[in-house]
Parts: sequence; structure tokens; C-alpha cells
Amino acid sequence: MPQSFSRNIQNNLRSLTRILKLFSSEDKELSSQLEHLLGFKPKRVAYYQLALMHRSRPEETTDSNERLEFLGDAILGAIIAEYLFKKYPYQPEGYLTELRSRIVRRETMNNVALRMGLNKMVQYNNNDRGLKNSHIFGNALEALIGAVYLDQGFTKTRKFVLNQMVKAFIDLDTMESTDTNYKNQLLTWSQKNNRVLTFDTIDEKTEHTRKLFTVGVFLDGELLASGTGYNKKDAGQVAAQEALKKIGNE
Repeated sequence: MPQSFSRNIQNNLRSLTRILKLFSSEDKELSSQLEHLLGFKPKRVAYYQLALMHRSRPEETTDSNERLEFLGDAILGAIIAEYLFKKYPYQPEGYLTELRSRIVRRETMNNVALRMGLNKMVQYNNNDRGLKNSHIFGNALEALIGAVYLDQGFTKTRKFVLNQMVKAFIDLDTMESTDTNYKNQLLTWSQKNNRVLTFDTIDEKTEHTRKLFTVGVFLDGELLASGTGYNKKDAGQVAAQEALKKIGNE
């Protein structure tokens, strides 16, 4: 065997070894972070890697967390429905539906995700400022729930949602008495103060194959605040929340 050919093989083997060690090290670090976050040691780290993968990553990637988000959203809704059904045995269906809606809505999930520190783990395009003001971290949290379900089953997922999320970061008493529909709050304020308030789409772009909307809140014809989201409803809620902060009515 020629000496140069032998050296090339050795160099390639050394490079491959370094790559494998790097991935192994990253998996171990992620596994450690997840164990702290979830309260248990994950079996299949790949599920969680996908759950934390937003489609905006600058690197070429064929997968994102959207399918896991779909799964996690459904499981989250079922767990919260059962929890509220047992916690409030004398409340009517309408009350339970509204409270569940407040818990699972994107604003709540995004807030929980931020308080859990999930924003430090999600892989996304950091250069896109609009994403930081959207609900990608709450969406990643729902994807994480889907990953837990696939990795650990329903019982462990239920325990994670109730103990690590609801009981740790959601104040049900406050949520019962607080209206988190920022758009309605803002509209009520404008009517009381005889101000003209409108919501208009000021930007629309395609991120990969998904549209990203920016909605502006205009007060008496002037832009007061704006918000970004993957649909106009979410973007409008973010914009309304920012507007309420500016008028001191949050």
C-alpha cells in the first residue's frame, strides 16, 4: 500500500474520530441539560434534539420541530383538560374551556418556556430579531412535550407537564382573574378614551415555506407598537401586548 494512501486513511480516521467525539460530547451535554429541565434522564436524545430545532436555523436542515409541536399541543390539551376537570368538580364546561384556553395559549406557553430557560436551548436563526419577539419558544415547549411522550409515554409526560410546568410556573388563581387577551384589553381602553385604534399588517414574508407576519397597532393613525408571528392573530396579540406596555395599561 503506498505510504501517501496510508497517511490519508489515517488522517481520515482521526478526523472521523474527532467528529464522533464532538457529537458524543454534545449529546452528553444536552442530555445533562434535559435531565435538569425535565426531572428525568432522557432515553432517546434525538427526539429532544428535533424538538429544539426551529426551521429558521441558518444551516441546511431537512427537519424541524413542527410535527412534534403538533403532537405536543394535542397531548398538552388533553392533560390540562383532565387536570382542570378533577381540580374544579363543580365548575361548568364553559369555565373549564376558558381556563384551559388561557393555560395552553401561545402567550402562556412562551412565558413558561422563557422562565424554564428553554430559549437558551432552542436552535434558531439568532439574526432574525422578529423571531425573538414571536412564540417560537412556546412552540418548542409544545414540541418538547411531544418528545417526552414519544420517549417516556403518557404517564411520564403528564407528570412533567403538571409538575415541571403548571405547578412550577402557572398561577391558576391569577390566571382565573386575569384577562390575557391583550387585543380585547387594548380595544376596551381605546373605546373608554375615545381613541381610534386599528390593527394592520405592515409586513409579510416567507421563511422557508412558512409565512411570517408583522402586525402594527395604530393609535389615531400613528404606529404605536408592532408584533411578529406565524399568523396574523398571534402577531396582533404580541403587538397589542407591546402597545399596552407603552400606554401603561398592562
